[in-house]
Amino acid sequence: MGCGRNNSDDFRSKNCVCEVVRAIKDIQDNAVDQDDCPDCPSCFMEPLGSLVSPARRDPVDTRVFVLKTADGSPFHAFFSGENNACVSIFFRVEEVFDNCCATLRVLIPGRREGGNFQPVNLVAGGDKCCINLERVCQVERFRASNDCITVDLTCFCAIQCIADVNLGLCN
Repeated sequence: MGCGRNNSDDFRSKNCVCEVVRAIKDIQDNAVDQDDCPDCPSCFMEPLGSLVSPARRDPVDTRVFVLKTADGSPFHAFFSGENNACVSIFFRVEEVFDNCCATLRVLIPGRREGGNFQPVNLVAGGDKCCINLERVCQVERFRASNDCITVDLTCFCAIQCIADVNLGLCN
C-alpha cells in the first residue's frame, strides 16, 4: 500500500503512478504526437521527444523518469558496476503487467567528459547508504544497463519525468 491509501479496491485500481508509467510505455511504443501543452510538461501529455522543447523531434526511444517513495526520497536500484558507479535512480519502463507491476530498465547516470560518457557515482561521500543529491545534479546523459528490476507501482507516491533520450534500444 503506498502513500497512506487504504485497501479499498477503488483506490488501488486508480494509482496515478501506475497510470503514468502505462502512458510512458504507450508513448515509447507508439511515439504518438499529441497537442502541445503550455503548462508544466506531463508524462501523460507530451509525445516522446518533446519533454524539453515542443519543437524538438530528435529520434528518441526512451522517457527517463524517477520514482519517489512515501518519504519523498528517490527510489534506487543497482546495475552491474561500471567504474565506481553501480546505483541509479533513473529508469526506462520495459513492461507493465498484472494490474500495476512493471519491469524497469536501470539507466546508468552519466555526464559528458571530453566528449565521452563518464558514469556518475550517485552514492558518494561518508554515507554509503544514501543517494547524494548533489551528484544527481551532475547527471546530464544516460546509458542503458543490462539490468532490470520488477516493481509494484502502487508502492510509489510520485513520478518525475526527466528527459527524452535515444538509448539505441529500438534500432
